Amino acid sequence: MKNAEPILQVRDLYKSFNGVVAVEGVSFDVAAGSVVGFIGANGAGKTTTMRMMAGVDFPDSGEVSVCGFDAAADAVQVKRLVGWMPDAYGAYPHLSVLEYLDFYARLCGLRGAERIERVREVVEFSGLQELGARPAAGLSKGMAQRLCLGRALLPRPRILIMDEPAAGLDPQARMDFKQAVAALQKQGVTLFISSHILSELEEMCDSLLFIDKGKIVHQGLRGGLRGEGEAPGAVVVEIRVSGPVEELFQWLEGDASWTLTERLPGGAKAEFGVNSEQALAGELRRLQDGGLQVSCFHPQQRRLEEVFVEVLKARRSASL
Repeated sequence: MKNAEPILQVRDLYKSFNGVVAVEGVSFDVAAGSVVGFIGANGAGKTTTMRMMAGVDFPDSGEVSVCGFDAAADAVQVKRLVGWMPDAYGAYPHLSVLEYLDFYARLCGLRGAERIERVREVVEFSGLQELGARPAAGLSKGMAQRLCLGRALLPRPRILIMDEPAAGLDPQARMDFKQAVAALQKQGVTLFISSHILSELEEMCDSLLFIDKGKIVHQGLRGGLRGEGEAPGAVVVEIRVSGPVEELFQWLEGDASWTLTERLPGGAKAEFGVNSEQALAGELRRLQDGGLQVSCFHPQQRRLEEVFVEVLKARRSASL
C-alpha cells in the first residue's frame, strides 16, 4: 500500500533562463510508493522542473523537499535519496559498461565488497549481464537506456525521476521498461516519469500531472482524469455485425438516442447518450431483437491524449 504522506513536496517553483520563464509557480506533492506521470509538450517545463526536483539545478525561488530534506540546503542528502535518469546520458568513450557503473558506484560513495555487490545487482536488474565488456559509448538506444537506469539505481534511491525514458525505444524495449517500473514500485521505490506521449504512461501510472507553459494545469488520479467515477455521460461504442452492415447503419441513423460517428468495415462507431452498464445492456438487447447479428459491442474509454488536449483547450479558452 502507498503511504498517504508525501515523500516529495514542490512549492511555488520559479525558474527562468535569460529572461524567459521556464517554470512559473509550480506546486504539487508526490505520495510515497506511487508512480506519477508528468505530461506536457516539448518546452512545457518538464525537464527544468525535474532537474530542480533532483537537485541538479536550483530554482530562482520556491522549495523542493524530499523526505523532509530541502533540495537546496541539503543537496548532498537529497542526491542520496533521488535517482536521476535524464533523457540523454554522457558515456566516457574508453569505459566498458561494467567500468562505467563501477565509476559511478564510487561517486555514490560505495566501497569494497558493497560496491561490487551493488554493481552486480544493478547489472542483473537492468539486463546488462551480457554487455559488461562492451564500450558504454557504443550501445543501442534500448541498451543505453538500461545503462542509464542502472546508473540511477546505484545509490538505492527512494525516488526515481525519469525524463522521457521510453522515447525512441522499440516495442520489446518498451515492454521491458514497463516491467522494470512495476518491479521498482513493488520494491517501494517512488517513480516520477515524464513524457509527452500519454500512451507510454497510461498503464503504469497511478496519477498524472499536466504542465503547460511552465504551469501545472491538472493533477489527479489516472481514472479521474478520464472521468471514471463521475456522473454518467455519453459513450462511444464500437459495434460490429455478422450480417449486412448497411442494416446497422440504418438502425443507428433511425434511432434518436444514437449518433453514428464512423462507418467501419463490418460495423460502426456510434455515440450513445448514457454511459451506464444497464442502459448499454438494454441497447444490445434491442439491437439483437431488431434482427441484427451483433458480434462485437465494445464501449470505448476516452484516450488520455484526448483528455490532455481538452484540459489545455479549456485552460487557454479561460485565459482569453
